[in-house]
Amino acid sequence: MAKKKFEEAVAQLEAIVEDLESGDLPLDKAMKRFEEGVKLSKICSDTLDEAETRVRVLTGETEEGLQDAPFAEADQRETE
Repeated sequence: MAKKKFEEAVAQLEAIVEDLESGDLPLDKAMKRFEEGVKLSKICSDTLDEAETRVRVLTGETEEGLQDAPFAEADQRETE
């Protein structure tokens, strides 16, 4: 299965929430929509986790927080 784009998954998830909140679906269809929603929620969560990891790598952040670098090292990196 092709990986869904985050925005598509969110839009589909919003539509499912609206369907479920309407209360107009029979139980079997509501359960099927709920299952779809759970899968979409997992896709969105995984995508956000991946994005967070990429941001942490790009910013040099670790689990303990941002890494401190002495000013001299920071100046050398900027000139390279």
